[in-house]
Amino acid sequence: MNKLKPKLFSVMKQYTGKQFFKDVIAGIIVAIIALPLSIALALASGVSPERGIYTAIVAGFVVSFLGGSRVQITGPTAAFATIVAGIVARNGMDGLVLATLMAGIILVVMGLLRFGSLLKYIPKTITTGFTAGIAVTIIIGQFKDFLGLTFHSAPVETIEKLLACFESAGTFNWQAALVGVVCLAILIFWPKISGKIPGSLIAVLAGSVMVKVFDMDVNTIGSLYEISNKLPVLSLPAISFSSISSLLPDAFTIAILAGVESLLSCVVSDGMIGSRHRSNMELVAQGAGNVASALFGGIPATGAIARTAANAKNGGRTPIAGMVHSVVLVLVLVLLMPYASMIPMPAIAAILFIVAYNMSEWREVVHMVKKAPKSDILVLLVTFVLTVVFDLVIAIEVGIVISAFLFMKRMADETRIKSWKYADNERDETENDKDSIALKAVPKHTLVYEINGPLFFAATEQFMNITTEPKLCSIILRMRSVPAMDITALDSLQKVHDRCVKNNITLIFSHVQSQPMEMMKKAGFHNAVGMENFCPNIDAALERASLLLAERQS
Repeated sequence: MNKLKPKLFSVMKQYTGKQFFKDVIAGIIVAIIALPLSIALALASGVSPERGIYTAIVAGFVVSFLGGSRVQITGPTAAFATIVAGIVARNGMDGLVLATLMAGIILVVMGLLRFGSLLKYIPKTITTGFTAGIAVTIIIGQFKDFLGLTFHSAPVETIEKLLACFESAGTFNWQAALVGVVCLAILIFWPKISGKIPGSLIAVLAGSVMVKVFDMDVNTIGSLYEISNKLPVLSLPAISFSSISSLLPDAFTIAILAGVESLLSCVVSDGMIGSRHRSNMELVAQGAGNVASALFGGIPATGAIARTAANAKNGGRTPIAGMVHSVVLVLVLVLLMPYASMIPMPAIAAILFIVAYNMSEWREVVHMVKKAPKSDILVLLVTFVLTVVFDLVIAIEVGIVISAFLFMKRMADETRIKSWKYADNERDETENDKDSIALKAVPKHTLVYEINGPLFFAATEQFMNITTEPKLCSIILRMRSVPAMDITALDSLQKVHDRCVKNNITLIFSHVQSQPMEMMKKAGFHNAVGMENFCPNIDAALERASLLLAERQS
């Protein structure tokens, strides 16, 4: 997992012509999906449309070539839209290029220092909070184009944009709104008609035809931006100590966001194709991809979960598919980019509405608010509000500080001083423990795991090592030494339980303490597992496992 070796170099040893054909088909399909998204995300980021294509081409190719995942597709994503727009508004394109370059270097250093596993220390409450906040900022930012409003100024902040929408309500353009509503309806209902052709492509074509055929008074990309079909060329930004120091916070935010989203995308794709990514190599590749994107006129890039999933679903199994996706986009850029001038802005806004809705994870937010402890809810809401009202940099910084303080308080509340005695060696210590599992008779086809210490967001990776082989009858989780847990740990326990159910294995809990038990009950997890599978001690848990084994063998 931590090897610094690109996946491409490993998979090519057993590469076949049959797989090459599948990779080419998957790469073409992903390129078709990426085309309208790259244009839309570039415009949402406050840059010209071709820069989104440059990003998908350059960063997509570099990350596929060097990356630690078999199927990762890299390009512009909605997570960067607001922070990129802010940098461009304050510092221009030179500032964005420099911030992206620094972020790329930070990512490379993180990978070389084997920091791939450290990104788990960012709690789920923070990532969920700022993701939902970014989604809201994207939605608010698209009201202008969706409704055809004319602003008297060029607001940058989200709240300013929302106020400008109310102030400009008198400039409402019903023709633009009609195009936007039609495109939005296509994006919502088209997936029910066809899963092969992306709805965003159909929406763009339909909106363009409406505006052209009916000669509608609607802004298009061509009426607002100068379209270029030139290939990206190498260019260096102006660099100074003052610009580096002022852009460093933004660079760290881009790097952390790129790292988290890329590794999350890798985890999702691993589950789809039964592979395992190399996290540190992926960070190095993402860094190199962002450096290359910045030098060739692109914007920040990261692993795109939806495009990566589409790659895996359509047969892509090696980095060749991602490289094909980049080559196809080069052909599209050269041959078809001039036609992008016909795309109406309400169609772009509709696409971004759907992108924001999909990334918002609103169901996850509602679930957390209902089930999580009040401290976790506080972190989520603070991160969400700060992302919308101020910016992502402040939101992440404050969210991490609050999480750290709350975690320290939680640990301090659970810490107890207890008596202890000297033991000659580890074996003597085990023998002095009358409840040691070494002194118990464990039934066949049963595994016992003893968890020691609090379960929180930084410890949940341990659950990945729990074996759920189909031949097992029961797995016992002994939790006598777990004083506390958080919502992220509970989420991991739910995944373990789902794997057990899939393989017809009964999950049994032994000696669950009060705080973890209250969380399980609040979330309804104890009902899913079954109260009969919560035992007061290890003897009762082993007896339960013996009974289940006897029932299975009878």
